Amino acid sequence: MTKLIMWNIITLDGYFEGSQHWDLSFHNSVWGQELEKLSLEQLHAADYLIFGRITYEGMAAHWTKAKGEIADLMNSIPKIVFSTTLKTATWNNSKLISGNASAEISKLKTQSAKDLYVFGSANLSETFINDNLFDEYRIGIAPIILGSGRPLFKQGISSKNLSLVSTQQLLTGGVVLKYTSAPEQ
Repeated sequence: MTKLIMWNIITLDGYFEGSQHWDLSFHNSVWGQELEKLSLEQLHAADYLIFGRITYEGMAAHWTKAKGEIADLMNSIPKIVFSTTLKTATWNNSKLISGNASAEISKLKTQSAKDLYVFGSANLSETFINDNLFDEYRIGIAPIILGSGRPLFKQGISSKNLSLVSTQQLLTGGVVLKYTSAPEQ
């Protein structure tokens, strides 16, 4: 069955973005051969990449100018952007949807052959968490305490029990954690 998978890199203190918009400089501290391999594996396993507007705009600006195998995959894989404010989605293989994101993802999960990945997109992810749509959470932890920034999981998000599937210690000092939703008790 197709899975909806969250992939994010956060700091040890839980921020997925620094104090400034698109401040992702802490990613450099965790990036290496292991995360490059994981990124390629995830992209090869993806039917679609799912974004909210803000992440979509930042990713499109970066990847349309980048070179290499990851850039080639990011630019060729079909992408869905959920937004009520965008008028067009011009990044290669992008589809703009302004309707109910959870309903669209639920439908897509039944129609897709491979997995669906949400990168970044904290606001959209909050919707999917609250609607119990994520099948797996993949969180890379950068070995940095940032002190301030934008948290991945905001206050008020629905409480979820998770089951640890795997951990991968990285040579950079980071860790990749994979969780699934725990069975209801």
